Amino acid sequence: MEQNADPLMQGSPQLLNKWGFWALLFGAAALILVFAQMALPMFEAKPSAGSQIGEIAGDIKRSAWRTFLGLPKPEPEVVNPPVWAYFAMVAPVLGIIAVFLSVISAILRENRRFAIYATSFGVAAIMFQMFWWLALLIAGIALLVSIIENIGDIFSF
Repeated sequence: MEQNADPLMQGSPQLLNKWGFWALLFGAAALILVFAQMALPMFEAKPSAGSQIGEIAGDIKRSAWRTFLGLPKPEPEVVNPPVWAYFAMVAPVLGIIAVFLSVISAILRENRRFAIYATSFGVAAIMFQMFWWLALLIAGIALLVSIIENIGDIFSF
């Protein structure tokens, strides 16, 4: 009887010995962490956008007056970041590991599908991460520019 060459049809202990399988797991985990990092901050309780913008504008004005009057800067308060903030560091690392393991899998001529899927997941996780932070950076710059342009109207006497 002929033995099937597909690792998915064989026993799971053999599947666990494949580099491509582990690469696929790392790539999938990286992609899940990137999407979790994007979604989890939405579930935190936050003040309204108007009060946040007002606080930012107030901080800018207080900082400008402190600098103008030569007063010392206040000590920054230490805030522990939420758990999802660590996903921003872990997800790209897992994506890079997935790509590296898929290269090893391809070199050892394991199942080609695992290497292709793992590389796709790893690269997708890295690219989503980069585009997400780029979008946040552009939105933050646009917000700060609009606040600075209108700071005179906000605090007019």
